[in-house]
Amino acid sequence: MAAGSGYLEILRTRHAARLLAGTLVGRLPNATAAIAVVLFVRAEGGSYSLAGVLAAVYGVANAVGQPLLGRLVDLYGQPRVQLPAALVSAFAMAVFALTGVEAFAGACVAVVAAGLFTPPLEGGLRALWPSVLRREEQVQTAYAMDAVAQEVMFTLGPLLVTLCVSLWSAGAALVVVNVLGVLGALSVVVSPPSRAWRSAPREAHWLGALRSPGLLALLGAFLFVGVALGSITVAAVSYADGHGGDAVYGRLMAALGLGALVGGSVYGARRWPGAPERRLRVLVGLLAVCYVPLTLVPGAVAMTVLTGVAGVFLAPCIAVAFVLVDRHAPGGTVTEAFSWLVTTFTVGASVGTGLAGPVVQAGGARWGFGVPGAAAVVSLLVLLATGRVLAAPVGRGRVAVSSENDPNRAVEPRFSSGDRA
Repeated sequence: MAAGSGYLEILRTRHAARLLAGTLVGRLPNATAAIAVVLFVRAEGGSYSLAGVLAAVYGVANAVGQPLLGRLVDLYGQPRVQLPAALVSAFAMAVFALTGVEAFAGACVAVVAAGLFTPPLEGGLRALWPSVLRREEQVQTAYAMDAVAQEVMFTLGPLLVTLCVSLWSAGAALVVVNVLGVLGALSVVVSPPSRAWRSAPREAHWLGALRSPGLLALLGAFLFVGVALGSITVAAVSYADGHGGDAVYGRLMAALGLGALVGGSVYGARRWPGAPERRLRVLVGLLAVCYVPLTLVPGAVAMTVLTGVAGVFLAPCIAVAFVLVDRHAPGGTVTEAFSWLVTTFTVGASVGTGLAGPVVQAGGARWGFGVPGAAAVVSLLVLLATGRVLAAPVGRGRVAVSSENDPNRAVEPRFSSGDRA
């Protein structure tokens, strides 16, 4: 398959381009929340400490809200949950922008509400792909395209915020980004696939998607992938301080994103043989290997190249994780399961950021860049230790025929297919 032809085939499929674009625009508030909150707090005269606290509060609330809202989507459908959640989140952020930071308690409440009600559009899109794309290889390519699109969004989103700040104000940037988020969510939920989608039948259980051992194993591994990604950003700041400042930091982060973009594009351009759990072990192992040279901390040009190489296997790892989430999600919990992956990755990145700070303080950038490598190794060890669980047949090896909209109609055995948990 020629590079990019698989993506073009998907985008030409009815509703696919609209769903992808709407989801990306709808997720802009989440992708830009950290930088938007920090810039707004600083513009209001608040300290960096206050900005960090409010950004962290948003992140924690978002991590809590995603799986909870994902479960509601599985129970009640996408339109009845996604759009109201988007409106509440945008309203809360608008209140934050209008009232400022003088009343700390009020600012916290607004930021918590904005994070808690951020709609789980990411998990929702992945639940929709199998009903829009009828062939298993197209679904896997869509997962890879989804991972690539995330890199583009997390690169362009902060640029949009800084542009709004320069043209208007930090408060206006908060409002504009959240209005765009509501419009993106609206575009998704009024689409025919979103309105028609219904979760597979589910067995009532308070653990929901977390009662799947395979999903728990995957989440455990990806917690450390998140740690790696969060720690590398802090180590890059330390490195840039001694090698040219903010401009070098920007180049390192751009190279990391470009590497992930290239890796995801190449991965999604062809169909890969073998079981996905084995493929994931190989990819995470390569991710760990590519992090190791960063500890050499060479000059800025060489470091930029090494950072780009370090990002190559990130998007393919995420794409394979999507396949495994779909495979191991108990029947009727697909949106919640994907939302748990988002939450786990977010928590891991936050832990990595917090862990890398003291390491960098004690040993400098060289030791800081050792954290992502070590975290990736731990992730690989988790995958190796849980290999039997990840490879175990789902639903006792049964592949049921279902008319529900969320099953992944896959050739690979034991993809989730409407089985009751």
